[in-house]
Amino acid sequence: MQQRNRTGLRSRYATGHPTENEVQAMDPPWHALEAPGTLDLLDSTPTGLTSEEAARRLAVHGPNTLPAGRSDRWWWRLLRQFHNVLLYVMMTAAAITAFLAHWVDTAVLLGAVVINAILGFIQEGRAESALESIRAMLSPRARVHRDGRIVEILAADLVPGDVVRLVSGDRVPADVRLIRVRELRIDEAALTGESVPVDKTSNPVDRDTELADRRSTAYAGTVAVFGQGDGVITATGAGTELGRINALLAGIAKTTTPLLRQIDRFGRWLAVVILTAAAGTFLLGIVWRGESPSEMFTLVVALAASAIPEGLPAIMTVTLSLGVLRMARRNAVIRRLPAVETLGSVTVICSDKTGTLTRNEMTVQKVVIAHRTIDVGGVGYAPVGNLTEDDGVVIDPDTDPALQVAVRAGVLCNDATLYEADDVWEIDGDPTEAALLVLGVKAGLSRAAADASWPRLDAVPFESERRFMATLHPGDTAGDERIYLKGAPERVLAACTHHLDAGEAVRIDHTHWPRRATETAAQGLRVLALAYRDRPSTDGILDAADAEDGFTLLALVGIIDPPRQEAIDAVRDCHRAGITVKMITGDHADTAAEIGAQMGLGTGTRPVTGAQIDELDDPALRRVVAETDVFARASPEHKLRLVRALQDGGQVVAMTGDGVNDSPALTRADVGVAMGRTGTEAAKEASDMVLVDDNFATIAAAVREGRGVYDNLKKFVLFMLPTNGGEALVVIAAILFQLTLPLTPAQVLWINLATVSTLGLALAFEPTEPSVMRRPPRPPTESLLSGFFVWRVALVSVLMMSGALGLFLWELESGTTVEVARTIAVNAIVVTEMFYLINSRHIRASVLNREGLFGNRYVLGAITACIVLQVLFTYAPFMQAIFGSSGLTATEWVKVLGVGLVVFFVAEAEKWVIRRRRRHTTAHAG
Repeated sequence: MQQRNRTGLRSRYATGHPTENEVQAMDPPWHALEAPGTLDLLDSTPTGLTSEEAARRLAVHGPNTLPAGRSDRWWWRLLRQFHNVLLYVMMTAAAITAFLAHWVDTAVLLGAVVINAILGFIQEGRAESALESIRAMLSPRARVHRDGRIVEILAADLVPGDVVRLVSGDRVPADVRLIRVRELRIDEAALTGESVPVDKTSNPVDRDTELADRRSTAYAGTVAVFGQGDGVITATGAGTELGRINALLAGIAKTTTPLLRQIDRFGRWLAVVILTAAAGTFLLGIVWRGESPSEMFTLVVALAASAIPEGLPAIMTVTLSLGVLRMARRNAVIRRLPAVETLGSVTVICSDKTGTLTRNEMTVQKVVIAHRTIDVGGVGYAPVGNLTEDDGVVIDPDTDPALQVAVRAGVLCNDATLYEADDVWEIDGDPTEAALLVLGVKAGLSRAAADASWPRLDAVPFESERRFMATLHPGDTAGDERIYLKGAPERVLAACTHHLDAGEAVRIDHTHWPRRATETAAQGLRVLALAYRDRPSTDGILDAADAEDGFTLLALVGIIDPPRQEAIDAVRDCHRAGITVKMITGDHADTAAEIGAQMGLGTGTRPVTGAQIDELDDPALRRVVAETDVFARASPEHKLRLVRALQDGGQVVAMTGDGVNDSPALTRADVGVAMGRTGTEAAKEASDMVLVDDNFATIAAAVREGRGVYDNLKKFVLFMLPTNGGEALVVIAAILFQLTLPLTPAQVLWINLATVSTLGLALAFEPTEPSVMRRPPRPPTESLLSGFFVWRVALVSVLMMSGALGLFLWELESGTTVEVARTIAVNAIVVTEMFYLINSRHIRASVLNREGLFGNRYVLGAITACIVLQVLFTYAPFMQAIFGSSGLTATEWVKVLGVGLVVFFVAEAEKWVIRRRRRHTTAHAG
């Protein structure tokens, strides 16, 4: 077996970069091998390689860098942004307005086209930046054993078989199997999601151990935060775990957003309708009316220009931009404009645990003393909270000697620091040790007071092989010294012969305490044991051998990173809004289950682990992910598979993350959400949104804003289509019934310009309705034009056409000139649009109240601006010369106002009928 592995490794050197499957087939489980066996398989020694051998391997295997993918030329990426149906519609509208010499419209349309293309171009560049950020995580230099001595070289020159030296502050330059360790702790949060630094060892672990638990290995891109160690390199460049993530990210195609898919379908549908109507009108005018082809062509072009929603791109951009500003005020920074709306259609949020759902502040929750369990109130590093018994009675620590001694042990056997800066409690050192200092302050014992009364004489620092820390202090009686011991329960219990019960040392029950430790850990708590031993005063020296036996157990301490209260409330809000929340973490299953239960996730079910995910094929995973809310020990591949499984099931997925391991899933998700405080640059570059405060509650607030943005876009579409449709129907009806044309081409374009540039824009400023988070997310396959929308568009279009055409014919029958009648028709359409703008503030709710009529000052301002424009259109001599308009009398204005009021009240009556039918249907269903 060993020879076969050797052969496989040498084959890998000879063939260069293998495929991922080839690597998995060849590489042995380095974490499960003894250190000497690892060196043997890699043809290396504890003192590393010679320079000649390293050069030979470098020539064959290649540099220790991540490959850069093929990048398209910048000009091709820019041109590709114009391949979009919405942009085709806009460019067509620009061509039509240019044909009509309407240069202002042309400039606005082309400007919107260019802006949209530039935004897409920048986004593609950001995707490449995400890959660059991952490549930048490889350390630039490394200490390596070469020719029997330690030298510093470029990390790119490292090869498998090199032995590297890691010290505190170093970034691990490649994947290594540790062969010598001294108190080495490595922060692997960016790779595994583990919330605290991992204690490393040179001892092998089980073959099936998951990545986050492989204490005998260290991986490229992680950071040594304490101690030092030596390790032999097992993989470099693309063969590392970081390289595997890089390959995953490079191979992911970013999905388009629900809104852009809807706009694409809407654009195709509208293009067909406009072309069909234009062609039909052109033929009717020539064949039926006998109009000249040139005059009909000009009219048809004007009709097409009025029907094309050239205001839609501008409204989309303004509405989304306003959403960006609103979200920024809520600590959510949007990096990709369409993500604003996509948030509103999210059906599933996949959230990381540490720092997002939790506070990322370790907190003591339970102290187990003999046959008592003491609950500790308060969360985080602020030392505020009571200590209570199971019955809720508050304990006075000054009257509880057993608790006093246990707290003292935790404070003295400790290397962390707790301090207050600018009214915020902060720590230096290990978060778990800091939690014991916070417990001390809650119990009335600060670190300063403890050190003053019982100064440290000596210490045995924590080492991963020993799994304990011990400190030496003066005893409570003259001539004695006291050793405090803190560490893993199994290690401390093995050193204990007694435990403290009601202030007295009694023989320890070696079945009771392991059971209590297991019960505490099953609640998702990280468990530490505290003990002490008195000895006669010596020379103040403490050795590791002094911590082997004769101790008295003081307590078990249960520590957890508690959930944020605002995150618990936000999860509840999401559930109310029909959004499923799933927690995907690299933490242990028990911890994930406990936090999930406190968040209201996965209640009554066990978390699914990464190992279980590996055993599921894609159809089975789709079923599991639909039924499970908590996933533990998840690797980058697991997170990516879970996101894909949800999307294959028709879900719109938001994914949160902070580490490089989250980058593939962030890229694949419909909305990738990175952490602003703790997130890596790779995660931020791969994301669509960054949470400044790393708080899940911010996501829920952003979803609310996203739904408001989509509501405003729907309101604009419902406002725009009937107004365009009404204009078109007026002209088409006149052609069908061989009537004098109520509108000239120039007047059609005036209506379009005046209303789109003033009225329609106001809907982008609509505040988010309070009810948005009390309704389910819209189906991902929902069309922008539902049956209800088609009905509303048809109803209002016919009403506008009837009012404007009716007034036009009435005025002609009364002997009014064509110029005055056409001016009345134009004003009738515009005034009707003013009233219908107020209707459009709420799609189904009534606006016959103070909020509905006056709740948006931008609507009132837009109507005022439009009134000024219409007064100019009607009375200004230069406008009369351009558009053929004429002044109106007060009576004629009353008629125009009457048409607008009729449309307004009919639209409100239609809403009332729809609301009543919905209530009746709901009541009948109930």
